[in-house]
Amino acid sequence: MNSREGDEQARTTAEAVARRSYGKLIAFLAARTGDVAAAEDALSEAFAVALADWPRKGSPASPEAWLLTVARRKIIDAYRGQRRHEIVGEELQVTEGLGAAAIAAEGPNQIPDQRLALMFVCSHPAIEAGIRAPLILQVILGLDAKAIASAFLMSPAAMSKRLVRAKEKIRQAGIPFRVPEREELPSRLDAVLDAVYAAFAEGWTDPAGTDVARRDLTEEAMFLAQLVTELLPEEPEALGLLALMLHAEARRRARRGGDGEYVPLAEQDPASWDLRMIEEAEALLRRASALGVIGRYQLEGALQSAHVDRYRTGRANWAEVVRLYDALLALSGSPVVAINRALAVAELQSARDALRAMPELSSDARLAEYQPYWAARAELLVKAGEKEEARRAYEIAIGLERDPAVRRFLQKRQSALASVAEGE
Repeated sequence: MNSREGDEQARTTAEAVARRSYGKLIAFLAARTGDVAAAEDALSEAFAVALADWPRKGSPASPEAWLLTVARRKIIDAYRGQRRHEIVGEELQVTEGLGAAAIAAEGPNQIPDQRLALMFVCSHPAIEAGIRAPLILQVILGLDAKAIASAFLMSPAAMSKRLVRAKEKIRQAGIPFRVPEREELPSRLDAVLDAVYAAFAEGWTDPAGTDVARRDLTEEAMFLAQLVTELLPEEPEALGLLALMLHAEARRRARRGGDGEYVPLAEQDPASWDLRMIEEAEALLRRASALGVIGRYQLEGALQSAHVDRYRTGRANWAEVVRLYDALLALSGSPVVAINRALAVAELQSARDALRAMPELSSDARLAEYQPYWAARAELLVKAGEKEEARRAYEIAIGLERDPAVRRFLQKRQSALASVAEGE
């Protein structure tokens, strides 16, 4: 191996450690400082040092221990000259020489994965309910504010401010980074499930699996969802979430054609779906249903099941789909659910009925920057014969779309609309 290859391998190692260990290293440091923001800053600097120095120093035997040591020193330097340094320094000195073994020793006995344990930690009841899942996504799973904001229909600036305030409250209130007892887990489950699903959805934006970070995120979300069902097997929403994710993952290969172009659900070949995953998802939904408590993720999973059944059997089931969306909308009040419900209404009734069912921009300003709203609106306007309005809606959807393949798909739809208009 030449020097250049060695440098590249070292950098790859550093990046792999970053993805795998970010969450538990942050929590390990934050537990001793009581300051999540300081732990994040120190670890970011440690990773920067790793990327710069590892090619020259060679990969240490324990990358986590090396990063922990560097981050510990960064925190002590940041607190130097402050009275707090005396206390924090004493705590952090304990980690000297312990490295990865110390991290492993912190692992909870009742939760089989360090990241999952820390997700329950971040769901502490003293933290505002609406920021718990975003906090998990940033602190434990390493997503940036922009990606988190997109998942929760917020601007990146607003999400950043909320996360900063949450971390400041943790520091000021002294909220402990303590793994909850087993009996506390169900009350903290909602935020954990929301974070897992948001992480999965972020990875889902790269269906071809060409982005390593997003591919890893999808795999990690699937793994964490499976762990939750094993840890809490009688929680129907955990079962519903895993079923939903399995249904979606079963169709991953079908979302791209041989030329890499986007293929919408209505044009996919069911023969290319993963039948094993679909069967596993269906079994999970039956288990959840038997527990007698309905929730968001079970309804979302049931909707995926209904879509799969329609395309595999050819049976029109739009009335059933609309009923499921009605129940989900009543439960969540989500504008995203309202958009998808409108598309189902178009199939059951008419495009104009669907347009009337679409949420209004005036009632929810967040939709102005939400690409699926404009893409759905464009589709309904085409069916309603409103071609000029449809063209404008496509233009906005194209501008908001991140995925080049989906952008090309929308551009083709828009071009086809223009061609029809010229021929009239």
